[in-house]
Amino acid sequence: MIEFERTKNLAKNKKMSLREVNDKAKLGTNSIYKWKSNKPGSDALAAVAKVLNTTTDYLNGLTDDPSLPTDNSFSLDDDKPVMYHGYTVPDKYLDMIRGLMDADIKEGKADKHE
Repeated sequence: MIEFERTKNLAKNKKMSLREVNDKAKLGTNSIYKWKSNKPGSDALAAVAKVLNTTTDYLNGLTDDPSLPTDNSFSLDDDKPVMYHGYTVPDKYLDMIRGLMDADIKEGKADKHE
């Protein structure tokens, strides 16, 4: 099954044995090996994904990207200060960015984050 193969490959890439992954995920004895023929439960899959720093979607074969999603986005509409290399970005710069974005939105060139 795909869950077993992907778990085995990720473990190998991280220089971990399947037994080590199994133990760190606090699964029953040789649980991961049973995934060769049985579909794992969602809790077990989530525990293994956490150990391997990946997603259950990757282990299930729903995506081919093993990396965890990151969301480093922020809103310029918030009243929170925006920082750059430890310095507060002045409002005049934020206003420039807002102006550029407004122009791109008006021209249909901006990508909307859903």
